[in-house]
Amino acid sequence: MKGYAFITGASSGFGEAIAESLAKEGFQLIIAARRTERLIALKERLSGLCSNIHILSMDVRQEAAVQDAISSLPTEVKNHIEILVNNAGLAVGRGPIDEGVSEDWERMIDTNIKGLLYVTKAVVPFLKLQKHGHIVNIASIAGKEVYPGGNVYCASKHAVDALSRSMRIDLISYGIKVTNIAPGAAETEFSLVRFKGDQSTADSVYEGYDALQAEDIAESVLFAVTRPAHVNISDITIMPTAQASASIFHKDR
Repeated sequence: MKGYAFITGASSGFGEAIAESLAKEGFQLIIAARRTERLIALKERLSGLCSNIHILSMDVRQEAAVQDAISSLPTEVKNHIEILVNNAGLAVGRGPIDEGVSEDWERMIDTNIKGLLYVTKAVVPFLKLQKHGHIVNIASIAGKEVYPGGNVYCASKHAVDALSRSMRIDLISYGIKVTNIAPGAAETEFSLVRFKGDQSTADSVYEGYDALQAEDIAESVLFAVTRPAHVNISDITIMPTAQASASIFHKDR
């Protein structure tokens, strides 16, 4: 039986799709998010694919809560974590730097950077025990280049990109792989969160072209974590065919 895959932000979008993809591959699951009811529904849906699914209700922005949640896992579960997918992340607001909302900035920095650090710090000791494992950080095309109005979000995802490279150096002697995955435009709840529930504005982001779907990212994660032991996929940038860069699209409808 394969070990556990620990997935943050598993209640929707990329995280939900990644959980399903890894369950189909035979991994056991630890699914973490703030929305407990969605985690319960996901566990029920995947129960036929996966015999062991543990739910952690936690906000990655709260270091003590992260530590307590992970400490609550049975020892035999913690000691068999093989994969960590740092997926929890978000964008909030978009506009010039001088019009930015500090609460939005703090939410992005606390989730995208600090949350990733808190979870990684808590999980890495269990990967080290096995002298193997795999960390997958879900970054963004915004971590490769900047675009108008993206300032703090882009900065937070540039930090994820840098942390992926740093982790690879820090953990190489333990046989722990690190993969950075940078999606372009993907049709999930991302834009609805960014535009604070404005459904029409969120929908307009994906008009005129075929955006990536959550399953596309899940397939990339699955590919990365199922390579032979001597192969590490360091970095994947994945965009829709209609997207040439962070801000250049071809829309034909």
